[in-house]
Amino acid sequence: MNNTVVREREVDVVVIGAGQAGLSSAYHLRRAGYEPDSDFVVLDHAPGPGGAWRFRWPSLTYGKVHGMHALPGMELTGADDARPSSEVISTYFAEYERAFDLRVHRPVGVRTVREGDGGRLLVETSEGVWSARALINATGTWDRPFWPRYPGQETFRGRQLHTANYPGPREFAGQRVVVVGGGTSGVQHLMEIAEAGAETTWVTRRPPAFREGPFDEDRGRNAVALVEERVRQGLPPQSVVSVTGLPMTAAMERARAAGVLVRRPMFDRVTPDGVEWADGTSVDADVILWATGFRAVIDHLAPLKLREPGGGIRVEGTRAVHDPRVHLVGYGPSASTIGASRAGRGAVREIKTLLNARTGAPLPAPA
Repeated sequence: MNNTVVREREVDVVVIGAGQAGLSSAYHLRRAGYEPDSDFVVLDHAPGPGGAWRFRWPSLTYGKVHGMHALPGMELTGADDARPSSEVISTYFAEYERAFDLRVHRPVGVRTVREGDGGRLLVETSEGVWSARALINATGTWDRPFWPRYPGQETFRGRQLHTANYPGPREFAGQRVVVVGGGTSGVQHLMEIAEAGAETTWVTRRPPAFREGPFDEDRGRNAVALVEERVRQGLPPQSVVSVTGLPMTAAMERARAAGVLVRRPMFDRVTPDGVEWADGTSVDADVILWATGFRAVIDHLAPLKLREPGGGIRVEGTRAVHDPRVHLVGYGPSASTIGASRAGRGAVREIKTLLNARTGAPLPAPA
């Protein structure tokens, strides 16, 4: 029998994830007077800095990135637009971690979060157990790619892959590729694969919504409000892009004129040689590329029973309605880069108020 006693390391706050949301939260914890490794700890499963950006495909250069917002306290300047975004942003995040001495622990896998003694949360990880008074979950979505299921999918003799493991356009030259998905990634994949010499077919569940003209503050607030309402109801969050539509760029205009952005409705089944619709029409394919998005990485929170019947976690701002110790930053309306940076500040303010109230300390003045 194994009688090994696992030592619990105590901190006030555990931050899970060191992408945009996690680093923003850690920065604001520092600003609020919390010290890394004694008052809070940041845990990240990746082998190095960069968050999900670290894993982006090489052809997604920094100049193609849509709306990368700076982390609080340090601008990203002088980046080469032709350099892969994975390199640019990983370098930026590494410099940010050093500049603010955030001491990210990696690679650390978080297995589960459960109730501990004395109102504490136990965060069970690959490096042991952390006992915390509050938790900031900033795990994003990259590690949970969504693969739809269609009849016959397992019979396909070609290659199936997801945006999460998309290698860039070069290896698709001369191949017949079905791109599934009407979001930003799907359109980017479609255009560059076509430019690389592939024969492409584009299918989406709904007609794509292209947005022309400026995206002003009012439109932005309305879009965020729609996403926010879903998470307030406990429904799984949608991306902000899903309600704002796709910005029509000059590259998209060229692709549309060239006949690349010709959308077909979603097929009904996958065949060994391609895809087929209910009316009997079919397309032969060597590759099916599923640009079908991602889902929130929150399964490790299951023991806390935060999920609603609708499948999501109901939050007010970033705070889980059923457990004020838990904040989800980068979830729902704060999933954009600018949203995550702003949300980190709000989460830390609420957590500090909560922790000070529990210890009887005076409440902090508003920042």
